Amino acid sequence: MGKGKIDTLTIDAKPYAYTFPLKHTALLVIDMQRDFLLPGGFGQIQGGNLEPVQESIAPTRKLLDACRSAGLAIFHTREGQKPDMSDCPSSKLVRQAASPGNKQHKLVIGDKGPLGRLLTRGEYGHDLVDELKPLPGEVVIDKPGKGSFWNTTIMHKLKARGITHIIVAGVTTECCFATSIREANDRGFECCGISEATAGYNVEFKYQTLDVLYWSQGLFSFVASLQPLLDALSTVASSTPETTPEWDGDLSIAGLSKAYKAGLSPVTVAEGLYKIIEAYGQEHEGVWIHLESKDVVVEKAKALAAKYPDKSALPPLYGIPFSVKDSVDVAGLPTTTACPPLAFTPTVSAPMYEKLIAEGGLLIGKANLDQFATGLTGCRSPYGQPHSAFHKEYISGGSSSGSSVSVGVGLCSFSVGTDTAGSGRVPALFNGVVGYKPTRGLISAVGVTPACLSLDCMAIIAKNIDDARLVWQLTEGYDENDRYAKPSIGFERHINAIGPQAKAFKFGIPPPEALEICTPVYRRMFDEAVQRLQSIGGTLVSIDWAPFDKAGKLLYDGTFVSERLAGLPDGWLEQNRQHLHPVTVQLFDAVVARNSTAIQAYRDLQAKALYTRQVEKVFAYAASGVDVVMVPTAPTHWTIEQVNADPIKKNSFLGEFTHFANVLDLCAVATPAGTYPVKELSGNEKDDGTLPFGVTFVSGSRMDAELLEIARKFEGFA
Repeated sequence: MGKGKIDTLTIDAKPYAYTFPLKHTALLVIDMQRDFLLPGGFGQIQGGNLEPVQESIAPTRKLLDACRSAGLAIFHTREGQKPDMSDCPSSKLVRQAASPGNKQHKLVIGDKGPLGRLLTRGEYGHDLVDELKPLPGEVVIDKPGKGSFWNTTIMHKLKARGITHIIVAGVTTECCFATSIREANDRGFECCGISEATAGYNVEFKYQTLDVLYWSQGLFSFVASLQPLLDALSTVASSTPETTPEWDGDLSIAGLSKAYKAGLSPVTVAEGLYKIIEAYGQEHEGVWIHLESKDVVVEKAKALAAKYPDKSALPPLYGIPFSVKDSVDVAGLPTTTACPPLAFTPTVSAPMYEKLIAEGGLLIGKANLDQFATGLTGCRSPYGQPHSAFHKEYISGGSSSGSSVSVGVGLCSFSVGTDTAGSGRVPALFNGVVGYKPTRGLISAVGVTPACLSLDCMAIIAKNIDDARLVWQLTEGYDENDRYAKPSIGFERHINAIGPQAKAFKFGIPPPEALEICTPVYRRMFDEAVQRLQSIGGTLVSIDWAPFDKAGKLLYDGTFVSERLAGLPDGWLEQNRQHLHPVTVQLFDAVVARNSTAIQAYRDLQAKALYTRQVEKVFAYAASGVDVVMVPTAPTHWTIEQVNADPIKKNSFLGEFTHFANVLDLCAVATPAGTYPVKELSGNEKDDGTLPFGVTFVSGSRMDAELLEIARKFEGFA
């Protein structure tokens, strides 16, 4: 079997062989900090013998290097308190020091020691030893307790990467190492501790602790020796080619990252990409509102190459070209929202954009959109009408039209869009790419021109689920300046790592009467998608569709649509109507004509709360709940001519299965599900070409990790 086809590895272990899937396994290195390993640190002050813990550094480094070379996800933890000690319980702070007869503990956590304040974040002693410094892209978890899971984001971050198995190293065996393994075991992870890569201050306690971990047929975890694991990982370790590779045109993040590590220059990619961009632009319009010049991008690529000379330590998005929807602020570039009267040049970039740049991303340009981010067609912009990546006569979808086309036709690796009523999902469908709408508030929406502020959400347009998931991991995070941000730590459901449950899940679909809106080819392909989902472990369960349907209608039939005008100054519409797209004016006039009252608005808010609670039952953490609901992303695919002839009704029709998601605070991801002949849709045998079909997976608030993993399995089966 070739190296690239090895999916799982098995090593000798206690109580029996440990088998782990490479794609779903992480290395967790516990607390290899100066405070625990070096003289003058907290461990020595406690009376700890430093010799055994220091001897664990070299084996841990061998393990770390091997896991990096094999491409495993890497996690590090650091134990320590906030500088104000607000997260330090009194039992941890004073119990040992207060012990009768204590002659050792003269200093406690937070006191000044030779390496700085003991076990305090930001101090010299708190950081990891130099030999085990994290590389860009590796996760560092600061934990206030002995275990890794209490009051930290590690569970969320492991699940977000699809991790089910954990190889564990670090100190001290009898304390933080063992506690973290037991915590992981309770949450469903399959762990294996590596004996040479862990140590404690008492050698006898180390081996007693390891014995307990695998006692009773592996009650808590497996325990293995280092060398068998190193030997196994060497069979999948990446090798460096003798010559610098040429760019093969692959724009996937994984493909480009592998090529960059092998020596490919981002300058080569930038120069090659602009040939593609220029060739596409000669025949097709409407993708860009602002395209960065080739010279600017090449200079940024050169700067990246100079900044990161070590190819083994590149940030995750090093040299990855991306676009942003032109409602997202980039300092120094105009933000137009496809509406010239609203155009301005920000001095501060959106936080999401800043994170992408910090991770090595390479901005190509700002993409076109339906004006005001209002619309699902891609036909409402004064900057041109882009078309589907598959067929020039069919719509691109909106409002993130340019974003989806730029990814679909290969002008960049991914794009940042937005999604209020389906604006990141519908265009993803029509261009054969992934459109992921996280739970609102997980990614900051600061620096984005609002459409409906209380419902707006960032969207990630990508070539595949793994790329979308990576961009999500790199850009999420609580932003106190975002009034709708979600807290960084939330309740997490357990994972299923082994056995039949590891592949099984439950899903729901709309009832037949709701699916009648779909054109025959969409209904046929949706039925095939249901069969595919069942073939990979899904069990179809009947669900209550009513709250989804009612919430979808609430968005535009109720008062929420008034929020599209709430962010504009009084009188703005009358002063600027002559500069707006005709369909935008028509929509805004209809909103004004409603004369919605506060009483109606409060009734709609109460209805929203009711439907949200009802949908929580659909996704309940119980035997009655489903993991996902699968829907057609849209009921059909219109031509540009059809939309221009009837822009409002045709647009509304497309949102039948997308409008409810943000109203109900759900997460969703649109996923390609095959293609079909144009003539099957049009009914004209003379029509050539194919068009894409896709489905959307929807799940409960903050169930993004579960959602993306099921979507990834579906994608892999295609």
